[in-house]
Amino acid sequence: MIWKRKSREEAPETGSVAVEPLDEQLLGDDQSPTDAETQTGEPAVLQPVKTDVPERPVFLDSLWREPAAAPAGRAMPRFMANASDDVETDGTNELARRRLALRDALGASQPVLGRESFAGRHDALSQLINAIEQQRVHVVIYGERGIGKTSLAHVFAETAREARYHVLYGSCGTEANFSEMFRSVAARIPRIFHESVLPNTPEAEKGDNFDVMLPPVFGPRELADVLAGVVGTRVLIILDEYDRVLDPGFRRDVAELVKNLSDRAARVQLVLTGVAQNLDELIGYAPSIRRNIVGLPMRPLGDGEVMDLLRLGEKAADIRYSEASVRMIATMAGGSPYLVRLLGHQAGMAALDAGKAFVSEVHGKSAVERVLTDWNASLPRRVQASLSRDEARAQWPLLIAAAKAGSSADGWFTVDDVYTELKGASAPMAIERELKQFAHPHDLLERSDLGGEIRFRFAYPGVSSLLLMSSAMSRLAG
Repeated sequence: MIWKRKSREEAPETGSVAVEPLDEQLLGDDQSPTDAETQTGEPAVLQPVKTDVPERPVFLDSLWREPAAAPAGRAMPRFMANASDDVETDGTNELARRRLALRDALGASQPVLGRESFAGRHDALSQLINAIEQQRVHVVIYGERGIGKTSLAHVFAETAREARYHVLYGSCGTEANFSEMFRSVAARIPRIFHESVLPNTPEAEKGDNFDVMLPPVFGPRELADVLAGVVGTRVLIILDEYDRVLDPGFRRDVAELVKNLSDRAARVQLVLTGVAQNLDELIGYAPSIRRNIVGLPMRPLGDGEVMDLLRLGEKAADIRYSEASVRMIATMAGGSPYLVRLLGHQAGMAALDAGKAFVSEVHGKSAVERVLTDWNASLPRRVQASLSRDEARAQWPLLIAAAKAGSSADGWFTVDDVYTELKGASAPMAIERELKQFAHPHDLLERSDLGGEIRFRFAYPGVSSLLLMSSAMSRLAG
């Protein structure tokens, strides 16, 4: 296989450390350190969790070695195109054109803004359109990070504008204020669409917007009074990254606005998107508006949808992904459109750099290693050191389970969450004890005892991403 583990005898002399199988027995609840052991000041010895999760791939050891010296005499790097994205069309620049085309098709640093780069979410788009057009309800799009919520919202907005909907898009922040945000929304709705304004009247000719009809201070009820007067069009208000809002009062006001708009059959609908595992995480417990809202969970991409995405790159850059490379990308991405694009782009670039139009499994492996190297490089040095130490190596399955458990919007997880991910392979008391070993200042985890419940989360989000990718790497190697 690609990432074959070496035995201790086969371990190279370059600093790579082989890992012994996890065959020790886990400390049970009745095996906690005694008072005498605690008084000696000796650190508790962690026993590795026994699970069906493979050990840490040996490739990761190379992430924490010192970088090799750069060869002398290398040519000075240069841009492939000018600032207007123009590339000369002669044969020598054909490779640069294909690279840029691949970036435009599969670039993962920005959400998809247009349908020409959209693939793999046709069912979700159809459900969203149906909820707005046929059911006349408000919609909450939720799921984990990188699952394609913002891209779906942008493509939906483009589709709705073609149908003459008046679409308003806003991105929420941590300090979002209800009055400020919705005043800016009202300022983008022409007053000519209000029932109180007739054509050829002074009000219509002024070119005012809905914001002039709002009082200086207003709440959801006053806003609904104004928006209920929309005629001649339908208004869609998209609030992206709704999970970032910290003020519970903002969320209560939005829920009240949804109820008021629905009760008045207003021609205004809201679409909220955010990181969450269920609907209640975003809108809270609000039974009064449940009949007015439809939740649209974003599921992981299937194999066919992964191939649909990669075909965008094939068509743009005139390359072809092998079946083996597609399987590798699908396995490593775990259904995340962001990772499919990221790995697909890197694998295609590796092939083009080698002068190939056929993306092989070797290029896929190169893409994975590049992504993991970049993620690791973005972490502070002390965190890299923590990941490379023996305790982290021994408890890799536990850390992977913690990364999966911390997929909520705020990243916090409990011992019970990790216990569930480990499928009962370790006792809760043992899990708590072992997690605490990584919850020191400048270590992998931070800890909160707020409200009497012990919670943990990774101090740096990049650690969680690296762990989940290593889990996928182990599955592929196995």
